Amino acid sequence: MTIPTDTLQKNRLPQHIAIIMDGNGRWAKSKGKPRVFGHKKGVSAVREIVEACSEIGISYLTLYAFSTENWNRPQFEVNTLMTLLSTSLRKELKTFQENHVRLNTIGRLESLPEKAQKELREVTQKTKNNTGLTLTLALSYGGREEIVKVIQNISEKVVNNHLRTEEIDEKIINNHLYTFSLPDVDLMIRTSGEKRISNFLLWQLAYAELYFTDTLWPDFGKTDLLGAIINYQQRERRFGKISEQIEENND
Repeated sequence: MTIPTDTLQKNRLPQHIAIIMDGNGRWAKSKGKPRVFGHKKGVSAVREIVEACSEIGISYLTLYAFSTENWNRPQFEVNTLMTLLSTSLRKELKTFQENHVRLNTIGRLESLPEKAQKELREVTQKTKNNTGLTLTLALSYGGREEIVKVIQNISEKVVNNHLRTEEIDEKIINNHLYTFSLPDVDLMIRTSGEKRISNFLLWQLAYAELYFTDTLWPDFGKTDLLGAIINYQQRERRFGKISEQIEENND
């Protein structure tokens, strides 16, 4: 089934979509292929979703590409993922430019192989003036590690008398996050049927709508994305208020 783009309510689009791209390994296994085959197919899904978000008019897309916990996977798989990251960035630059996509990254980038870091720097530099979708790749990223880093940085400023404890509020914390330049997540999608957030954007997901689908990531396409957005648009986002207050504000 194909869902036409014009079925969306353009005035109620999520500004920021975050996706946990899960199921590459299981997709490959279902085809009798090694796990790395699934990761390679997953790159095609990334391209389709980036292009779809650009077409729909989504402003921010954040993809959980590699977590801090993923370093514990078999070394061959980790090496393959790092190589795939480097080659994909090089190949996708044309797609980014054609769709006016600006690349952004979050996480412990210094832990990535130098070649991957180099490709990230170059593509980020070449797309920095693009004015369309901001695509953020979460690489060697963990939500708890991010919060620990925030506490350390803020504590150092307090110790050095650059900040008073009574000045610490949500804005201060936001400004110290990896995502300081991004708005909070509106819609978080996880593929493959798993129903957890797996240490992803713990602070930024505070009021996000969560959408879980059984579709494995390599099979997740534009129609699936539109379905998730339509589901999001059918929900009432109250942010702690009651329905009557929301209705009054919409009148």
